[in-house]
Amino acid sequence: MPEVSINRDVLLSELTFQTSRSSGPGGQNVNKVNSKVTIRWNIQASAVISEEQKIVLLRKLKNQLNKEGVLILSAQGSRSQLQNKESVLSKLEALIKKALTVKKKRKPTKASKASKRKRLDSKKRHAEKKLWRKKM
Repeated sequence: MPEVSINRDVLLSELTFQTSRSSGPGGQNVNKVNSKVTIRWNIQASAVISEEQKIVLLRKLKNQLNKEGVLILSAQGSRSQLQNKESVLSKLEALIKKALTVKKKRKPTKASKASKRKRLDSKKRHAEKKLWRKKM
């Protein structure tokens, strides 16, 4: 899969935003202002990503999806609704990017002769140290 590039404007059109009262910072303002922002994104109905990307996202994010396959993220760290909206959008973009990046395959390697020798010498020295502690 190539580098992930998602058009933010098109993605915004697919998101559902909801605001509610935050439990975060704000003092008495918390009781009056809806600063918590929650977004919902239906991955299966998305036109932003390809079918194989949908499969990967649904598999990797299965613990964060509800029964309908909708991803729900929220942010309430700031007193400002706008800052929380930006925060949750960047959180979503980071989540998508991380889920769609392909991990490098690990090349199995063998321990070198020097490292094996060093490990065995260390074990031998430790055993000798223990022997000297023994009562004769």
